[in-house]
Amino acid sequence: MSEFDAARLAAVISPLRRALLAATRAEARLPELSDAQIDVIRALPRGTSRGPAEIAERLRLSRPTVSNLLTAMEGDGLVERTPAPSDGRRVVVRASAAALDLFDRFDAANSALVAQATAQLRHDELAALDAALPVLERLCTLLGGADPEQRTTAESRATLPEKTR
Repeated sequence: MSEFDAARLAAVISPLRRALLAATRAEARLPELSDAQIDVIRALPRGTSRGPAEIAERLRLSRPTVSNLLTAMEGDGLVERTPAPSDGRRVVVRASAAALDLFDRFDAANSALVAQATAQLRHDELAALDAALPVLERLCTLLGGADPEQRTTAESRATLPEKTR
Protein backbone atom coordinates (compact mmCIF):
# COMPACT_ATOMS: atom_id res chain seq x y z
CA MET A 1 0.00 0.00 0.00
CA SER A 2 1.37 3.42 -0.91
CA GLU A 3 1.92 6.22 1.57
CA PHE A 4 -1.05 8.57 2.00
CA ASP A 5 -0.59 11.94 0.28
CA ALA A 6 -1.89 14.41 2.89
CA ALA A 7 -0.69 17.41 0.87
CA ARG A 8 -2.72 16.27 -2.13
CA LEU A 9 -5.88 15.96 -0.03
CA ALA A 10 -5.30 19.37 1.54
CA ALA A 11 -4.69 20.89 -1.89
CA VAL A 12 -7.98 19.58 -3.30
CA ILE A 13 -10.34 20.38 -0.42
CA SER A 14 -10.30 24.18 -0.62
CA PRO A 15 -10.64 24.43 -4.42
CA LEU A 16 -13.41 21.81 -4.34
CA ARG A 17 -15.35 23.81 -1.75
CA ARG A 18 -14.84 27.09 -3.66
CA ALA A 19 -15.86 25.50 -6.97
CA LEU A 20 -19.00 24.02 -5.42
CA LEU A 21 -19.91 27.32 -3.76
CA ALA A 22 -19.42 29.31 -6.99
CA ALA A 23 -21.37 26.80 -9.08
CA THR A 24 -24.18 26.73 -6.52
CA ARG A 25 -24.40 30.52 -6.37
CA ALA A 26 -24.61 30.68 -10.17
CA GLU A 27 -27.12 27.83 -10.46
CA ALA A 28 -29.50 29.24 -7.83
CA ARG A 29 -28.81 32.89 -8.77
CA LEU A 30 -27.85 33.65 -5.20
CA PRO A 31 -26.22 36.79 -3.86
CA GLU A 32 -22.59 36.68 -2.77
CA LEU A 33 -22.91 34.76 0.47
CA SER A 34 -19.60 33.66 1.96
CA ASP A 35 -18.94 30.14 3.22
CA ALA A 36 -19.02 31.52 6.75
CA GLN A 37 -22.39 33.23 6.24
CA ILE A 38 -23.85 30.01 4.85
CA ASP A 39 -22.46 28.12 7.83
CA VAL A 40 -24.06 30.63 10.24
CA ILE A 41 -27.45 30.19 8.54
CA ARG A 42 -26.98 26.40 8.61
CA ALA A 43 -26.34 26.66 12.37
CA LEU A 44 -29.69 28.46 12.80
CA PRO A 45 -32.32 26.11 11.37
CA ARG A 46 -35.90 27.29 11.08
CA GLY A 47 -37.46 27.91 14.49
CA THR A 48 -34.20 28.02 16.47
CA SER A 49 -32.16 30.75 18.02
CA ARG A 50 -28.69 30.55 19.51
CA GLY A 51 -26.31 32.82 21.30
CA PRO A 52 -23.24 34.12 19.46
CA ALA A 53 -20.91 32.08 21.70
CA GLU A 54 -22.77 28.86 20.82
CA ILE A 55 -22.61 29.71 17.11
CA ALA A 56 -18.86 30.35 17.42
CA GLU A 57 -18.36 27.01 19.15
CA ARG A 58 -20.46 25.10 16.60
CA LEU A 59 -18.59 26.66 13.69
CA ARG A 60 -15.18 26.47 15.36
CA LEU A 61 -14.67 30.19 14.85
CA SER A 62 -13.52 32.85 17.27
CA ARG A 63 -16.17 34.92 19.02
CA PRO A 64 -14.94 38.19 17.46
CA THR A 65 -15.15 36.62 13.97
CA VAL A 66 -18.72 35.50 14.63
CA SER A 67 -19.61 38.89 16.08
CA ASN A 68 -18.34 40.61 12.92
CA LEU A 69 -20.20 38.10 10.73
CA LEU A 70 -23.43 38.64 12.65
CA THR A 71 -23.10 42.41 12.41
CA ALA A 72 -22.68 42.23 8.63
CA MET A 73 -25.45 39.65 8.29
CA GLU A 74 -27.82 41.72 10.42
CA GLY A 75 -27.12 44.71 8.18
CA ASP A 76 -28.01 42.56 5.16
CA GLY A 77 -31.23 41.36 6.79
CA LEU A 78 -30.00 37.77 7.13
CA VAL A 79 -30.15 37.46 10.92
CA GLU A 80 -32.07 39.09 13.74
CA ARG A 81 -30.59 39.64 17.18
CA THR A 82 -32.93 39.92 20.16
CA PRO A 83 -32.53 39.82 23.94
CA ALA A 84 -32.58 36.27 25.31
CA PRO A 85 -35.95 35.47 26.87
CA SER A 86 -34.33 33.97 29.98
CA ASP A 87 -31.72 36.71 30.46
CA GLY A 88 -32.20 40.13 28.89
CA ARG A 89 -28.47 40.83 29.18
CA ARG A 90 -27.71 38.09 26.64
CA VAL A 91 -28.51 38.14 22.94
CA VAL A 92 -29.87 35.34 20.79
CA VAL A 93 -29.67 35.16 17.02
CA ARG A 94 -32.26 33.83 14.61
CA ALA A 95 -31.98 33.48 10.83
CA SER A 96 -34.40 35.74 9.01
CA ALA A 97 -37.05 34.39 6.66
CA ALA A 98 -35.03 35.80 3.76
CA ALA A 99 -31.89 33.95 4.93
CA LEU A 100 -33.78 30.69 5.33
CA ASP A 101 -35.21 31.07 1.82
CA LEU A 102 -31.72 31.70 0.42
CA PHE A 103 -30.37 28.72 2.33
CA ASP A 104 -33.14 26.42 1.08
CA ARG A 105 -32.33 27.49 -2.48
CA PHE A 106 -28.61 27.09 -1.82
CA ASP A 107 -29.04 23.64 -0.30
CA ALA A 108 -31.26 22.38 -3.13
CA ALA A 109 -28.93 23.71 -5.85
CA ASN A 110 -25.86 22.42 -4.01
CA SER A 111 -27.29 18.91 -3.68
CA ALA A 112 -28.45 18.89 -7.31
CA LEU A 113 -25.02 19.95 -8.57
CA VAL A 114 -23.25 17.28 -6.54
CA ALA A 115 -25.76 14.69 -7.80
CA GLN A 116 -25.20 15.78 -11.42
CA ALA A 117 -21.43 15.65 -11.05
CA THR A 118 -21.34 12.32 -9.25
CA ALA A 119 -23.66 10.82 -11.89
CA GLN A 120 -20.77 11.29 -14.33
CA LEU A 121 -18.41 9.19 -12.20
CA ARG A 122 -17.71 5.56 -12.97
CA HIS A 123 -19.27 3.00 -10.65
CA ASP A 124 -15.92 2.27 -8.96
CA GLU A 125 -15.26 6.00 -8.44
CA LEU A 126 -18.70 6.50 -6.93
CA ALA A 127 -18.19 3.50 -4.63
CA ALA A 128 -14.82 4.89 -3.51
CA LEU A 129 -16.37 8.30 -2.83
CA ASP A 130 -19.23 6.72 -0.89
CA ALA A 131 -16.76 4.69 1.17
CA ALA A 132 -14.69 7.84 1.86
CA LEU A 133 -17.61 9.85 3.29
CA PRO A 134 -17.42 8.48 6.86
CA VAL A 135 -13.64 9.00 6.87
CA LEU A 136 -14.01 12.58 5.61
CA GLU A 137 -16.63 13.26 8.30
CA ARG A 138 -14.27 11.88 10.95
CA LEU A 139 -11.38 13.91 9.52
CA CYS A 140 -13.54 17.04 9.83
CA THR A 141 -14.24 16.14 13.45
CA LEU A 142 -10.56 15.51 14.19
CA LEU A 143 -9.46 18.76 12.58
CA GLY A 144 -12.11 20.63 14.55
CA GLY A 145 -10.83 19.19 17.82
CA ALA A 146 -14.22 17.72 18.67
CA ASP A 147 -13.32 14.02 18.50
CA PRO A 148 -14.80 12.32 21.60
CA GLU A 149 -12.24 9.48 21.47
CA GLN A 150 -9.35 11.93 21.29
CA ARG A 151 -10.80 14.05 24.11
CA THR A 152 -11.36 10.98 26.31
CA THR A 153 -7.77 9.85 25.78
CA ALA A 154 -6.42 13.32 26.54
CA GLU A 155 -8.60 13.59 29.65
CA SER A 156 -7.44 10.14 30.81
CA ARG A 157 -3.79 11.16 30.39
CA ALA A 158 -4.40 14.34 32.34
CA THR A 159 -5.73 12.38 35.32
CA LEU A 160 -2.88 9.81 35.38
CA PRO A 161 -0.07 10.24 37.88
CA GLU A 162 2.97 11.95 36.33
CA LYS A 163 5.11 8.75 36.35
CA THR A 164 2.60 6.76 34.24
CA ARG A 165 2.18 9.37 31.49
